[in-house]
Amino acid sequence: MKEEKMASIPWEDCPEGFKGPVWRYSHNPVIARNPNEKLARVFNSALVFYKGAFIGVFRAEDRSGIPHLYVGRSTDGLHFEFEMEPIKFVDENGKPAQSNYQYDPRLIQIEGSYYVVWCDDFYGPALAIAKTDDFKTFVKYDHPFLPFNRNGVLFPRKINGEYVILSRPSDSGHTNFGDIFLSKSKDMTYWGKSRRVMERGWEWWNVTKIGGGVNPIETKDGWLLLFHGVSGTCNGFVYSFGGALLDLNDPSKVVARCSEYFLTPEEDYETRGFVPNVCFPTSALVDKDGRMAIYYGAADTYTALAFSTVDRMVKYIKEHSR
Repeated sequence: MKEEKMASIPWEDCPEGFKGPVWRYSHNPVIARNPNEKLARVFNSALVFYKGAFIGVFRAEDRSGIPHLYVGRSTDGLHFEFEMEPIKFVDENGKPAQSNYQYDPRLIQIEGSYYVVWCDDFYGPALAIAKTDDFKTFVKYDHPFLPFNRNGVLFPRKINGEYVILSRPSDSGHTNFGDIFLSKSKDMTYWGKSRRVMERGWEWWNVTKIGGGVNPIETKDGWLLLFHGVSGTCNGFVYSFGGALLDLNDPSKVVARCSEYFLTPEEDYETRGFVPNVCFPTSALVDKDGRMAIYYGAADTYTALAFSTVDRMVKYIKEHSR
């Protein structure tokens, strides 16, 4: 299978005079509450370009309140149709694979196949990985790590002959700690050679914990990583997101890390919802000109969209690096 080439992504020009690294879509949210008769909330989800259109794996909850992963499709990246049944994962023998509680997926194409990484219920929160070639059959690997772990983000190609993933070890609750770690694998099954990449920040917006957001984007200046940062307030956590550059050949090394957030909860759909004050990036579409359409979860209720360019982000990170 050949690598899919991006056609036309959703786009809105930067507002005149705007100086920040990221600007919001003026018609947010792109997925509101109750998008169909079954699904109540769709957020923290991931898209790729596929066969001339867009396809994604979406975190969605029905009236049971239990999250599962659903396939969704769109011709323009703005309007979506969802399958009515959640993904049924199978093992390598085609038999049903255990997965009862699924959330916060990331989706990436590597060497012609598509990989989903999500947080699963495996005696507590734990990462899970599945592979698909057609978005019909999803073959689940054994869990790559012991619980407790979240925010699994794969790199889009092998580095020095090995698959590479970022993750955020934690515990079973809503923790007040968490750093980003990197691990490697030759076969997507056995993972090791782990290194700590970034610790939580000293700046207010990411002082409590951090976690990988969007799959890293390769640039001439390094791997562009969007990550979320969490701060604690008297009214609970606030989720913002920012960016960093990692070394191309050894992404456990940070080249530059932005001290300022890119986006923090300000709009009503970010500050009001099931979990208030959340901007949680999980996917980015990048076209041949370096334009970026960034999908993020808003208040654990909506899917929202923001825009930037690779050059703009890299420049902002360098200019506001620690």
